[in-house]
Amino acid sequence: MSPAEDNAYASRRAAYYTLGLLTVVYSFNFIDRQLLAILQEAIKADLDLSDTQLGLLTGFAFAVFYVTAGIPIARWADRSNRRNIVALSLFIWSFMTAISGLVQNYLQLLLARIGVGVGEAGGSPPSHSIISDIFPAESRAGAIGFYSTGINIGILFGFLAGGWLNEFFGWRVAFMVVGVPGILLAILVRATIAEPVRGMAENRQVSDASVPFKSVLSLLWSRRSFRFMAAGAAFNAFAGYSTANWTASFMIRSHGMTTGELGTWLAMIMGVCGAIGVFSGGFIADRLAVRDKRWYMWVTAFTCFVSVPFVIPVYLADSAYTALALSIVPGLMFNVYVGNTIASTHALVGLRMRATASAILFFILNIFGLGAGPWSVGLLSDYLEPSLGVESLRYAMLYLIPVSLSLSGLCFFFAARHLRQDFADAPD
Repeated sequence: MSPAEDNAYASRRAAYYTLGLLTVVYSFNFIDRQLLAILQEAIKADLDLSDTQLGLLTGFAFAVFYVTAGIPIARWADRSNRRNIVALSLFIWSFMTAISGLVQNYLQLLLARIGVGVGEAGGSPPSHSIISDIFPAESRAGAIGFYSTGINIGILFGFLAGGWLNEFFGWRVAFMVVGVPGILLAILVRATIAEPVRGMAENRQVSDASVPFKSVLSLLWSRRSFRFMAAGAAFNAFAGYSTANWTASFMIRSHGMTTGELGTWLAMIMGVCGAIGVFSGGFIADRLAVRDKRWYMWVTAFTCFVSVPFVIPVYLADSAYTALALSIVPGLMFNVYVGNTIASTHALVGLRMRATASAILFFILNIFGLGAGPWSVGLLSDYLEPSLGVESLRYAMLYLIPVSLSLSGLCFFFAARHLRQDFADAPD
């Protein structure tokens, strides 16, 4: 069937509806994920956990299963119905979030969070592939940037709902209240989103033959731009996930804030400001890239370098409100890399490689960023605790996060040097 035939997306309204609903799904991905960050001090006290255990819970243990499951699910998505995969994945992670409120010990909570990770692994790669098939290349970074605002919308509601639900009802109720709506959303996705024809945005016919995983990996790794881009994304994710997972604990320990007030502040900074930043970053890059494709990476590198001088004083400030005010600029900048990096990765590969390419990129950035980031901060905090006491977390974040952001900016700057040629060499 040619891309022009049987097109459920002949109307732009259908494309925007699908983009909007997939963004809501992605928001639930991060609501369920971020909820643990605002609840972890209460969970730590209830279940008697260490910072290293918390870091494993929110980072490495979650990330290993998230990225390991992501690649086979993405391979499935490159040859099957992506809409159904997204709906099934959403159901699984929402169910596992809801039952997290019933756990009685660390092992049970760890297993529940692993279940969340396996479910969430099936959310983004199929969604990226759908978006790339319904939006043309010249607006794709903006579309994926809009989708990526789901990160910040999820953080917003995760912090806001989690903070106040914990304060009034406790952490167990918070998990249940947040998990159940996702199950209903999965039914809506299955019933109302149409599976797009592959290659529709490029008006190209796509072979039914599946591309071997080794071929996709080999193609990506042969592109220097991807190697630097993936490294930049990994360092940026290290800083971003460390910040998202530990800022609440830092503000509670070092500044004595309550979860309700803090959740509201972080919802505004990481949620609202972050959503504005990630969408604007993709939109601006699309406009500038008309003249030079390297702007996809230059914009991303710029946001990293601008963030560093604001991040450092966040952890040196004596006042809670000074620290929160300084966090606004990094909050705007942290996730700009997501839309630009995914769109650029899709431009390097063939049409039946997109979900797998996303999964490979996510494997790299999540195994290092999500896996090593929160865990490293927790480990260093426990190491510093005998000498620094309650301030150990403050200095663990100060020592690790600015360095990671600086390295990220350098990697994106070097990726830009190879981007134009690698785009020109991309297969059909």
